[in-house]
Amino acid sequence: MRLSDEENVLAANAAFYDAFARRDMAAMKRVWADTHDIACIHPGWGPLHGRDAVMESWQRILGSANAPRIVCAAPRAYVMGALVFVLCFETVSGNHLIATNIFVREGEAWRMVHHQAGPTADAPPAPEPPEPKTTFH
Repeated sequence: MRLSDEENVLAANAAFYDAFARRDMAAMKRVWADTHDIACIHPGWGPLHGRDAVMESWQRILGSANAPRIVCAAPRAYVMGALVFVLCFETVSGNHLIATNIFVREGEAWRMVHHQAGPTADAPPAPEPPEPKTTFH
């Protein structure tokens, strides 16, 4: 079964947060675009432009003994052809942020070109309960 663009980009978004949570710089580099310009705005930082600056920032964050623990919640993808953005909540050390992650297609994969996170007064919505399992006789 072939996954939809929305499912694929949500998987790419999950890979970003997985790389962050595991402090895996090699995985973080794979998430980001190679052939498109990239940018990033970390909470409290100014904008970073270009792969070198963005990757250096992630190296500093992921390599720090004080790197925050992060959990992504309620991701929602907005597909617009070759461009997709994901809005989601981040819980970092008990504080809630709202994030925008923008992806473009590079070959067969969705790659991040922009990440921005900032504080929000809202908490992530409670996860939806799983669908009940139906038993057929």
